[in-house]
Amino acid sequence: MSQDVQAQAAAPPAKANETLEDYTLRFAPRSYRKWSTGVVATSALGGIAYLADFAIGANIGISYGTVNALWGIGVFAVVIFLSGFPLAFYAARYNLDLDLITRGSGFGYYGSVVTNIIFATFTFIFFALEGSIMAQGLELGLGLPLWAGYALSTIIIFPLVVYGMSLLSKLQLWTTPLWLILMVAPFVYLLLSHPESVQTFFAYQGEEGQGAPSLGAVFLAAGVCLSLIAQIAEQIDYLRFMPPKTPENSRRWWTAVVLAGPGWVIFGAAKQVVGLFLAVYLLANVAGASEFANEPVRQFVVIYNDILPGWLALTLAVILVVISQIKINVTNAYSGSLAWTNSFTRVTKYYPGRLVFLGVNLVIALILMEANMFDFLNTILGFYANCGMAWVVVVATDIAINKYVLGLSPKQPEFRRGMIYDVNPVGFVSMIVSAGVSILAFFGALGSTLASYSPLVAIGLAFVLPPILAIATKGKYYLRRSEDGIDSPMLDELGNPSGETLHCQVCDQDFERPDMTASGTGTGHVCSLCLSTDRSGDHVLPAAP
Repeated sequence: MSQDVQAQAAAPPAKANETLEDYTLRFAPRSYRKWSTGVVATSALGGIAYLADFAIGANIGISYGTVNALWGIGVFAVVIFLSGFPLAFYAARYNLDLDLITRGSGFGYYGSVVTNIIFATFTFIFFALEGSIMAQGLELGLGLPLWAGYALSTIIIFPLVVYGMSLLSKLQLWTTPLWLILMVAPFVYLLLSHPESVQTFFAYQGEEGQGAPSLGAVFLAAGVCLSLIAQIAEQIDYLRFMPPKTPENSRRWWTAVVLAGPGWVIFGAAKQVVGLFLAVYLLANVAGASEFANEPVRQFVVIYNDILPGWLALTLAVILVVISQIKINVTNAYSGSLAWTNSFTRVTKYYPGRLVFLGVNLVIALILMEANMFDFLNTILGFYANCGMAWVVVVATDIAINKYVLGLSPKQPEFRRGMIYDVNPVGFVSMIVSAGVSILAFFGALGSTLASYSPLVAIGLAFVLPPILAIATKGKYYLRRSEDGIDSPMLDELGNPSGETLHCQVCDQDFERPDMTASGTGTGHVCSLCLSTDRSGDHVLPAAP
C-alpha cells in the first residue's frame, strides 16, 4: 500500500464522520436519507426566506420603473424554472449535488471545478448581502454599529451549520410559520387599508421618471434578478436527500421536487414584486424615503408602525430580519462549504473536511460586508448573473437536449474519478464562451445596445453551444470507461440508486453501490472520496481501450 493510501486510511475520524461532513463529496446514500418528501421540500424552501429579493425588486423598480421591473421579474421566473427543472430532477432521482451532476453533464472531473468556484462565489456574495440586511436591522433595532452587526451575523451562523442536513432541516421547519406571518402581514395590510397604493404602484416611473416600457430596461432588470440562477444549486443541496421514488410516494415525490426545485422561483418572484410594492409605497407616502426605500428592514418598520405601537413594530421587524437572514445564511454557508471542499480536494488530492471551508466562506463574506457591498448591489449582481446563467443553462441543456434528444450524453450521471475524462469540451468550452461573451456585452465592449441584452447573450450561447459541441465531438469525451468493474447493478428495480453496500479497502468503511468502483490495483473496491485523494493514482481504473 502506497504512503498516500496509508495516509488516507489514517485520516482523523472527524473527517470520516458523515454526520458532520454530510456526504460532501459523495452520492447521498439511501441509509442516510431518512427524511420524508415533505420535510426535504420544506427544508429546501426554508432556504429562500432571504430578504435580498425585497432589495432586488426595490432596486430594479427604482432604476427602471414598475412596468419594466415586472416584465424583468417575469423573464427571470421563466428562465429559472425551465433551466432548474432538469437539474432538480437529476439531483432528487440520483441523490447528487449539482457539482457531481455537472461533472457528468459536459464538464468532466476537473472541468467542473470552475463551476464550483462560480457557485462558491454566489454563496459568499449572497451571504454578505443577507448579512448586511441583518446588520441594518440590528443597527436600527438595537443600536449596534454596522461593523459589529456584520461580525455578529457571521459568527452566529458557524455553529448552526456544523451538523448539516440533520440540524438544518429542524431549523427550517421550526422557523417557517413565524417567518411567513411576519412577512405577509404588511403586504396584506396595505392592500386592504390603502387600495389606492395599487394604482400608484403600477404608475411608478422610476427614480428618474424614465420608466416607459422598454425592452432594454426589461432585460437589464432581468439580468439583476437572474443573478439568483445559482440558487438552484442550494435547493439541490437539500433535494439530494429525497427518499427513493416509489409508486406509493410518486405524487408526493414529484410535488416536492417541482416546488422545492425550480418552484422556488415562484416564491422568489413574489417577494421581488412585494419588495418593489413596499418601496413605491414608501416613496409616495414617507418623507425622505428615497434614502432607505430599498432597505427591507426599513420597509417593514414603516408598515408595522401603521399597525402597531412603535416599540412592537421595531421589535417585530428585527425579529423578521434575524429569522430570515439566519434561514438563508445557514444555507449559503453550508452550500459554500461543500463547493470549496469539492474543488480543493480534487485539485490537491487532500480532504481537509467541510468545516475548514465553512470558516473560509464566512471570512470572505465578512470582508465583503465590511467593504459595504450593499451600495453596489445592481452592478455586482448584474455581472455575476452572466457567469451563473452560463453554468446552469449549459448543464440544463446537456441534460435535456444532449441526453434525452440527441442521446450523445449518458442519461445516468457519472461523477467518479476514472470513469469520466478530466475535461469535457462540450460543457466546459460552452460555459467559458457564453460567460465570456456575455460579460463583454455587459460592460459595453460589444456596443451600448447589446449591453442591455447580456442575459440573452449568456442564455442563447449556453443553450446553442452544448448540442453543437456534442455533435462535433460525437460525445466521446463524456465517459472515459463505461464499466466500473463491479458486477452488481447500479440501480434497483424501480430505477433508484441501489442500496447495496460494499467495503472500501482504503478507508475500511462500507458505502453504497453508486459510490464505489473496483480498485485499479486489481483487487477489492474503493469509494469515491478515496479515489479523489489517491495521489498515486493506483486505485484509478485505466481508460477503456
